Amino acid sequence: MIQRLDHFTIVTDQLEATRAFYVDLLGMRTGPRPPFPVPGLWLYVQDRPVLHVVEVNQMPMPRRGALDHMAYWAEGLTDTIARLRSYSVNLRLIRSPGAIRTWQLFFNDPNGIEIELDFSETETPPEDWRSLSGRVS
Repeated sequence: MIQRLDHFTIVTDQLEATRAFYVDLLGMRTGPRPPFPVPGLWLYVQDRPVLHVVEVNQMPMPRRGALDHMAYWAEGLTDTIARLRSYSVNLRLIRSPGAIRTWQLFFNDPNGIEIELDFSETETPPEDWRSLSGRVS
């Protein structure tokens, strides 16, 4: 039945910080959004809306759901790390276990949601990558 992942939706009381994080820092782009009766935006990767952001005045209590993290396939490991560091984003870099040793980069968005970017095992990490195996700035 399921063909592919379509999108995630997050709720935020920090719409501009969330937009800036995903667009300015991670390279998504804003795009067309149906005229929903609540404010927000849709963020695209290439021609697909993958992250729907709903703005609220106050975060719901109790918070809904149990999303552990969002993972995206990415390219440009070293440049991505440098960009995240330039924004003082805390991050962690590990290699996945097993035969295919992809690079996994973890960090949080402005809403505290953990993001995982996966990179090909053939990408070259920064020279100090081992120091990134724990949370650092």
